[in-house]
Amino acid sequence: MTALGLYLAKRTVNKAEVSRRTGISKSRLTQLTANASAKPRTDELYLIALAINADPGEMFKELFGGLGLRGRNHAV
Repeated sequence: MTALGLYLAKRTVNKAEVSRRTGISKSRLTQLTANASAKPRTDELYLIALAINADPGEMFKELFGGLGLRGRNHAV
């Protein structure tokens, strides 16, 4: 199961309802929640967050909180 799959399972989300509300097919949602090689697009994640009444920023933090920049002295 992917990070998105775990996130949605924790929130007991009905994928059929998310599909209906977002326009993302049920088969695509299944790919995104079960297959690590299926990379979600930003617009898909945003629509999913809206459909489940989640704050998109908080959802991104939970899904991608383990990511970080390389090194410590990178100026922006």
